[in-house]
Amino acid sequence: MSKKNLPWVIMILGATAVGKTDLSIELAERINGEIISVDSRLFYRGMNIGTAKPSIEERECVPHHLIDICDPNEHWSLSKLKVEAQRLISDIQNRGKVPICVGGTGQYINALTQGWVIPKIEENPELRSALNSWAEEIGRTELYRKLQMIDPIAAEKMEPNNLRRTIRAIEVIFSTGRLFSEQRKKEDLPYRVYQVGLQRDRSEIFERLEKRVDLMMQQGFLQEVEQLLAKGYSRDTRAFSAIGYSQLTSYLSNEIDLEDAIDDIKRQTKKFVRRQNTWFKQTDPEINWYQMNQNPLESIISDLINLKILPKS
Repeated sequence: MSKKNLPWVIMILGATAVGKTDLSIELAERINGEIISVDSRLFYRGMNIGTAKPSIEERECVPHHLIDICDPNEHWSLSKLKVEAQRLISDIQNRGKVPICVGGTGQYINALTQGWVIPKIEENPELRSALNSWAEEIGRTELYRKLQMIDPIAAEKMEPNNLRRTIRAIEVIFSTGRLFSEQRKKEDLPYRVYQVGLQRDRSEIFERLEKRVDLMMQQGFLQEVEQLLAKGYSRDTRAFSAIGYSQLTSYLSNEIDLEDAIDDIKRQTKKFVRRQNTWFKQTDPEINWYQMNQNPLESIISDLINLKILPKS
């Protein structure tokens, strides 16, 4: 099939707290769309407040996919996400609706927009165990520094506190003898992508982040973490590496006080926003940027119609 005849997918991306959730729901309601989450934090059941997960009411307004699909101790790999997201895209299109992917996890977004082929290696439990032991011995920060020395390009494209991805990259390097960053092949996509980038001034995003973290605490974020731990999930579970959960488990373990934990949540989230800018560059010609302070919904819909991505009403 000619690329010009391929169906369209809308990808809404942007920094944490920029306003992706509200805009994506409004857009989906207007254009008969369904939302596919491309945010790794939203996979996990029971992790609702700390991930700013769309509410049940919001999900009843518009169908959402890839939310609450696994328990915190289960593993959803990048390759699994890509396969399932592409299956959902095809299913939504076949039902005559518009797939709208929404997220802030750069690697997931790039896998779906650039056709990444994820490196496949045979399982090696001994190597994985050795890398986990190494991480425990030297700490996740130092392990990340090791990856920076071995493969700085791969390290630049992942979060420093994401131990699972750091171990995965080193595992691939040790198993194949090739840099992880060199194994990112690409394949043709079965769809075309219109990327909607949402922008706010950095100071405004940081102000929204401060208020959001305070609201999360008022809504019971600490109690949510306590409930997860009471269910038997270990603080070493990969899902607990998410910002907020790691700080509050440290508080509950009497390692830091609550005020310091909350301050660190805000500080680390701001760092994450800065790192997102390495994924979502203002100069990227594939991203169509819209300013949130200009209420861009109508402009987005108009652009989609002008480009014949949507039919004229």
